[in-house]
Amino acid sequence: MTIQSENPENIIETPFGDALSERYLSYALSTIMSRSLPDVRDGLKPVHRRLLYAMRLLKLDPKMGFKKCARVIGDVIGKYHPHGDQSVYDALVRLAQDFSVRYPLVDGQGNFGNIDGDNAAAMRYTEARMTEVTAVLLEGLEEDSVDFRPTYDGEDEEPLVFPGAFPNLLANGATGIAVGMATSIPPHNVSELVDGLQLLIDERMGRTVNQITTKRLMARIPGPDFPTGGTIVESPEAIAVAYETGRGSFRVRAKWEKEDLGRGQYQIVITEVPYMVQKSKLIEKIAELISDKRLPILTDISDESTDDIRIVLEPKNRTVEASMIMESLFKLTELESRFSLNMNVITADGKPRVLGLKGVLDEFLDHQLIVLLRRNRFRLEKIERRLEVLSGYLIAYLNLDEIIRIIREEDEPKKFMMQAFHLTDNQAEAILNMRLRALRKLEEVEIRHEHEKLEGERGQILALLDSEAMQWIAVGDNFADIKKRFGASTVLGKRRSVFGIAPKSEVVPMEAMIEREAITVICSKRGWIRAIKGHVAPEDVLKFKDGDEQKFRFHAYTTDKIFLFASNGKMFTLSADRLPGGRGHGEPVRLMIALEGDDEIIQLLAHQPGSKLLVASSIGKGFIADADNAVAMTKQGKQLLNTPKGARATHCMVLDGDMIAVIGENRKLLVFNADELPELNRGQGVVLQRYKGGDMCDLIAFHKSDGLSWPMGGSEGRWRTETELAPWTGKRGNAGRLPPTGFPRNNRFR
Repeated sequence: MTIQSENPENIIETPFGDALSERYLSYALSTIMSRSLPDVRDGLKPVHRRLLYAMRLLKLDPKMGFKKCARVIGDVIGKYHPHGDQSVYDALVRLAQDFSVRYPLVDGQGNFGNIDGDNAAAMRYTEARMTEVTAVLLEGLEEDSVDFRPTYDGEDEEPLVFPGAFPNLLANGATGIAVGMATSIPPHNVSELVDGLQLLIDERMGRTVNQITTKRLMARIPGPDFPTGGTIVESPEAIAVAYETGRGSFRVRAKWEKEDLGRGQYQIVITEVPYMVQKSKLIEKIAELISDKRLPILTDISDESTDDIRIVLEPKNRTVEASMIMESLFKLTELESRFSLNMNVITADGKPRVLGLKGVLDEFLDHQLIVLLRRNRFRLEKIERRLEVLSGYLIAYLNLDEIIRIIREEDEPKKFMMQAFHLTDNQAEAILNMRLRALRKLEEVEIRHEHEKLEGERGQILALLDSEAMQWIAVGDNFADIKKRFGASTVLGKRRSVFGIAPKSEVVPMEAMIEREAITVICSKRGWIRAIKGHVAPEDVLKFKDGDEQKFRFHAYTTDKIFLFASNGKMFTLSADRLPGGRGHGEPVRLMIALEGDDEIIQLLAHQPGSKLLVASSIGKGFIADADNAVAMTKQGKQLLNTPKGARATHCMVLDGDMIAVIGENRKLLVFNADELPELNRGQGVVLQRYKGGDMCDLIAFHKSDGLSWPMGGSEGRWRTETELAPWTGKRGNAGRLPPTGFPRNNRFR
């Protein structure tokens, strides 16, 4: 069915790709300019600016009463911001949260959420008004300091930017994701920012010898200052690079302290968490690690927070250093996080651009100079208008009788007065509008005083507009006032984040986190594994399920890693402290690792750091592997020995010796130097012994000085040791010779 258009002449044919790209570009520009990126001059996105402007029009000044947030949101979405009310309310809520914003712009009354991540109450229950910081941002708005533009419906006007001298972009930071770009700016301390701005003002006034560099700025602005405090452990060199380029990141750690409980006992108390980290999720993560025995040195975690954060960690062993526990937590949880720096902002020319620290401050200074000049020109115009009127009043007082006569007798008194006394239209109109009570002598004196005062102020403004040095001094005075009101001496302005140095090594040995206890690891033929406390003697009898029996049994410690080598050539790693206890028959090891049903357990042994492993397959190929590199980090294991179709892995052992002995199903024995085997991370290996038929039977490493030993059988359990091995010694890959008389018929060395 074809739909005919009523107005076919309005249809414009265009390629679909061109139409799509044009519309997507419009959407992208709208997202970048009107939603996601802040303006470098006031540090606000449009939604924040409209919120604060609406609150100003509602007269929600810091010293006035509160009003329902629903009233504010209604004005914003009805007049300025045609978007969803919930998104606008979320923006307002964030401006009121002292854990989200370094210098809150909204003073909230009611439930505005908390650091645990709980949401704020509905807008009909909460109230808000502006803070002193917002009042500073809006200061001078009515003095023609910035341009206005029509609102989306053309019925009203809104400011393009705020004029205030508060450096909000860096003081409160900003985050946002646009189309193809994003911004991430951390909060800073306003007192330090003012010091940096004063340094740049000195440069513009020619008071500095050399050009101000990022390094010199960092002497006054050392780094971010997050609302939730924390310790910044990024190096000054890395911070300098980030500030220079406008891109980088800052590593922030929680602040903690050790509380002594007496008798050698202690607990760890976390008092500050990194910025943007939800406390409740952080506690849940740590509790999960404790439950999963990934932090076995901790017994419990509790939240004793009130208005201040207090997270208490209870260590299991008092002999472990608190710093080592915290290093492990920093590695495993959000007690250490990274806050990225991407100073992508909308500059004064309306274009998105990534600026460094100096570039952002320079743009802000340029804006403040423009605001200063516009405000003074506006004031000058007001003064000149008032002086014009006051001059007319003084002429009227000098000629009061004649003025009265003209008003009483002339048909057009305004025109007659203008001709008689050379008055302007404004002066004549003001005289005609004077009240009779203003004709008192006292009023004349007050007018003369006001005239003199305005003349003096006019002279000062003209001098300022004519002197660039005076202009920068005035801008600097405004900043000095900001520092006095919100500086380090105030509760709000005191620096919260501190700087520290992270240890060079971030890896905490597991031995430091786990109490070292002796265990005996037992695994049955059916793959049931358990760990019995203590080193059980070999002659002790252990119980197994019906039809099952012991396959592996060895001594280890809870701090050990346990290697499980499978017939598919994979190496799996188990933590000894997480093995099921010795009560009962244990648990199937296949529940702990991804071992397929057809694959068998070839070897189970404790990992010895720094040791070498000898691995081999049924086809007589093998190699030496580094035991440390063989540790697998996941349940899927690590492929160590590649096995071609029809072959399987058969041997894995700690390489303890300088000689290798191998025997095949053809009952040929070969002895060669262990140095002939290569060390590989993964592969099939090299040929150990060649066979015309059959596979390899057994493999062993031994010391040449000790000789090669094998069991002689019988009830007495005798062993034979052969030290003269020259007849069987050769190069790796040879066929070998028949073993000595009396060698076991099963072709096994053990």
